[in-house]
Formats: sequence, structure tokens, C-alpha cells
Amino acid sequence: MRVRVLVSGLVWLAVTPFAAWAVLRVGGFEGPWPWAPVAAYTPYAAAASVLVLVGAAALRRWTAGAVALVVAVALAAAVLPRGVSDGAVPARGRELRVLAANLMVGSADPEELTALVTRLRPDVLTLQELTPEAAERLGEIRRALPHAVELPGPGASGSGVYSRYPLTAAEPITIRFTQARAVLAEPGGARVEIVSVHPCPPKRRESLTCWRAGLDALPRGGGQPRVLAGDFNATLDHQPLRALLAAGYRDAGDATGQGFTATWPQPGYSRFPGVVIDHVLADARMTVTSYGVHPLAGTDHRPVFAVLKLP
Repeated sequence: MRVRVLVSGLVWLAVTPFAAWAVLRVGGFEGPWPWAPVAAYTPYAAAASVLVLVGAAALRRWTAGAVALVVAVALAAAVLPRGVSDGAVPARGRELRVLAANLMVGSADPEELTALVTRLRPDVLTLQELTPEAAERLGEIRRALPHAVELPGPGASGSGVYSRYPLTAAEPITIRFTQARAVLAEPGGARVEIVSVHPCPPKRRESLTCWRAGLDALPRGGGQPRVLAGDFNATLDHQPLRALLAAGYRDAGDATGQGFTATWPQPGYSRFPGVVIDHVLADARMTVTSYGVHPLAGTDHRPVFAVLKLP
């Protein structure tokens, strides 16, 4: 009897954390710190919840197993769609190629970044953690993308937008970090707002308010077409990012079925498992025709690249 009770207790001990995780994720709750950084690992929790389900069934703990089944299904429903292309019909407008890269306090290799720009031929490049020193090393990139709205700053605070086409500077979003904004005049006559996204990370309890405010300050969809590209410090399992998507955007990785391709950290920079915190969010009226995640030496982030069709 004691063994049966002990086994049942251990099974429930395994099931309960995943049940709480599912309630927070599916219910749309942010929860107290450290839920924000923990929520980024929801895909891993979804995979682990299946193992818990198998264990409960193997041990014939049917009540706990039923709860584990509900939890596994709920988490799977939350994460699996990002691995399936949305199959959207391409828009009829011109193509816009967007690249976003976090330079890790300006330390990314400028030659590799230039090579990436040469190979991918973006029309727009957004940079995060752009320091004054890093901005001085962008000579080759400026020749390829001669129009710029640069707001370099110390540490991780700076950002910039670089373009093949003329840009008009817009009011930046500054909440500890500066998120540069610009309006691009596309040759076909369209005007598209570009935002280099970089809210502060929710690493500590005291930075949670700054993180949420930085995401909430991003412009909602509708009206002028917009593209938000950069280091969001958030995954599709964070409520503020999901609220932004619901307000008129589609995530390029999710739309193309590549929403599980990790962007941080690059191998060798951290022992943490990879998560998807860098994104290209396209106006919902645009179509994402391709998407990719690329290596870049000298930074812990992997740049993200998307090809969009304008409405």
C-alpha cells in the first residue's frame, strides 16, 4: 500500500508543474516573475509533458494520466501550429526583403554581416544593440543600403534601420532601449513603416515592467503597412507578443512553418536551450514567401531574414 501511495504521489508531483504551465500558457496569463523567461521554453515543456503522460499510463495511474493527457493536448495545440505553413495566397504587390540582426553590444563580426547582406540582398536591415563603434564599421553595408536612420547608443540600447530605398525618420520608441522607426518609400509607391524592435529583456523581476512596456509601445496593425523586425526578447508563448500578432501581424517563421528554429543563443554562447526571440512580424495584409535563420559570428543571436509580398 505504501508503495502504491508513494508512486501515485510521485506521478502527481510530475504532472502538477506541467498542468500549471498549461493553465498559464493557454489561459494567457503572464504570471509573476520568473514566468516571463520560463515561458520561452514552452515547446520543451510540451515535449516533456508527453513523457509524463506515457509514464502515468505505464504506471496505470489513470486519473493522473487523464490530467496529463489534457495537459499534453493543450500544450501541443499551443505550439504545434508554428511548425506548419499557413499556406497563404501570395499578395500581388512588390517584394520586400527584410533582415534583422542583434549585434550583441556591437561585437558582431562586421565582415560576416556584410557578407550576409551581400548574399541575401535585403531591401531593409534592422540592427539592435548598435553601438557608436559598431556603426562606424558599417561602411560596406552603407554602400549596399545607403539610406539609414541610425540611433547608436551605449551597451545594448542602440538600434538602426538601413534601406535600399529612401527612409524618413519617425519618432523612436525609447523605454530604456531605443527602437528606431522609419518610413520606407518603396519604388512602387507604397510607404511602409519599419521598426527595429528591441525591448529590454525580462531577465530580472525589476525589468519585467520595462519589457512589457517596450512590447506594448510597438504600433498595432492597420492603416499604414508596417514591418516589425528584430530582437523581441519574447516568443510566441508570451502574451504581449501574441496580443501584438492579434492586432494585425503575422510572424514570418510561424507563417512558413519554421517557428521552431531557434534564434538565441547561438551554440557556444550559453548553456540554455535555443529559443525563438528574434522575429520578423509582417502586416497581416502582406504574405511571407520565405524565411530563414542564419549564423553570424561575434553575437549570441542568429539573424532572421524574410521575403514579404506587399499588399
